[in-house]
Amino acid sequence: MVKDLFKNFNYPTYIVIPLALLKTIGIIVVLWRPNKWLTEWTYAGFFFDLVLATAAHYFAGHGIFGFSLYGLLALFPSYFLGKYIRD
Repeated sequence: MVKDLFKNFNYPTYIVIPLALLKTIGIIVVLWRPNKWLTEWTYAGFFFDLVLATAAHYFAGHGIFGFSLYGLLALFPSYFLGKYIRD
C-alpha cells in the first residue's frame, strides 16, 4: 500500500524502507535525547520531511490538509516544549 502511494507521487519505491527506518530511529533519538546536537538535527530532519510530504500531497492533488500538515503543526510544540522543560 505504501509503495503504491509513493508511486502516485512519482517517488522511487526503494526509498520506503530507509525512510521508515530513519523515522523510527528519529523517534528514538527524540525520546531518548542522547545529546543536544543530535536531537536538534533530528527535529530538523522531521521538519524537512514533513514540509516535503505536505508539498507532495498538495501537488498530487490531495489537498494541503492531510496528516503531514498536522504532523508539521505538532512538531513545533514538541520541539519548543521539550526545549523549555529541559532548559
